[in-house]
Parts: sequence; C-alpha cells; structure tokens
Amino acid sequence: MTQAAPISLAPPSKPFGQRVFDFVLWGGIILLLISSFGSAEIAKFPLLFSNSENMRQFASGFVNPDFSNWRDLIEKMWLTIQMAIWGTCLAILFAVPMGLLGARNVTPSFIQLPVRRLMDLIRSVPDLVIGTAFLVAVGLGPFAGVMALALNTGGVLAKLFAEAVEAIDKGPVEGVRATGAARLQEIVWGVIPQVAPLWTSYALYRFESNSRSATVLGLIGAGGIGQILFDSMNSFNYALTAAISIVIVVAVTLIDLLSQTIRARLL
Repeated sequence: MTQAAPISLAPPSKPFGQRVFDFVLWGGIILLLISSFGSAEIAKFPLLFSNSENMRQFASGFVNPDFSNWRDLIEKMWLTIQMAIWGTCLAILFAVPMGLLGARNVTPSFIQLPVRRLMDLIRSVPDLVIGTAFLVAVGLGPFAGVMALALNTGGVLAKLFAEAVEAIDKGPVEGVRATGAARLQEIVWGVIPQVAPLWTSYALYRFESNSRSATVLGLIGAGGIGQILFDSMNSFNYALTAAISIVIVVAVTLIDLLSQTIRARLL
C-alpha cells in the first residue's frame, strides 16, 4: 500500500524576479518616507503635546457649541447638499459618454487614449482652482461651486466608468452582436446592463465626497455652510465652529447611511 506524499505547509515561494520587485518597491517607499521626514516637518509632532494650552483653548469652544442660530445652519447645510446633488448629476451626464469613449474594449485607441489623457487633466486640477475660474465667470454664489464639483467629479467618474466597462463579460455583448445589432445597440443592451449597478455605486460614493467638498468650496465664496464655517474660524468663534461641524457630521452621516441602503439594494 503506497503512502500519500506529505503535505507541505510552507508558503509557496515567489519567483526571484518577483522578490526583487517587492524589495525594490518597499525599499523605495521606506527611502521616500525617510527622505521626506524633514520636508513634511514630522519632527513637530511633540508640539501637539507641548502646546497643550493652545489646544485646550481651542477645545473649550467645542465643549459648548453655539446652536442659537440653528435654522440658518440647517438652511446653509441644505444648500451645500443641493450643490453636491447638482454637481454629481452634471458629472454623471459628462462621465457616461466619456467613460464609454475611454474604454479600450469599446472605442479604438486613437479615440480612447486622448479621452483618457483629457480625464487625467481634469482630475489633476483642484476643486478650488476650478471654482475660482467659475467665480470669475459667473460671480460669487453656489453655481460656481456646482460647476467646480461637476467638472472634477466628472473626470473621476469617467475614469471609474471606463474601468468598469473594460472589466465586463464579453458574452452578453457577443450575444447581442450575433442578432445583427448595431454598435450602439451592443452598448445599450450588452454593456450598460452589466455596469449600471457599479456605475450607480460609484456615483453614490462621489456624492458623499461632494457633500464634504462643497463645504470646502465655501472658502472661495461658493456659498453653502462652508462660507460661514470659515468666517467663524477666522473670527475665532470656536463655539459656532463646533456647531457647524456637528451639523456637517450629522448630514454627511445621514447621506452615507442612505447611500449604503441604496447600494445594498443594487449590488
């Protein structure tokens, strides 16, 4: 009776080339951290504790938040959410065609590559810079913030949409093609049904992010609760700053819970 070969519990060894790559990769990351220690001023970490009196003064305002003007805070927060909604919706309208044009398995390379580079360019410009450009064009107010969110988010979603299209199963597309369908029909009936749930999930994630980004845009006068947040910080009114922060946290948390519920039903 032959005996079964003993089972080896040792982890499989990687090829030499893979081990060299891992060593170079992690070694490079460690060297990068070491070389940037001084530039990032990590040595100032002990100041978080040595300047404890300053921190106590800052924290004292957060102990008793000022909700005396709570109606205005809720109104401004709702305006911020409206900015995020419109910015995300306009971004989706931009991202759907750009995502399809940027997918390697849908469009030829002479179209796909320029579209991808355009998306890279749009994503690389910060929201505040885009918002400032629109402020020059349309003046102060929420519309500049909406357009800043729409443009930046459109570039991000277009990339995510394109990658989702590139990962689809070819079977349904080939099945639609076998019926003699045109190229557009292949996309509508073979591609879109596969990526629609994932696209929706990506859009919801970006809506959550835009709810926070719209707050930051208040720094340049784009309206919303961010504008009064920065005014309160500049005037050292930490009690009001605490109240605004609480309103933002509650609103973003509710949006996150709603998004989770919607994603759970889609995926």
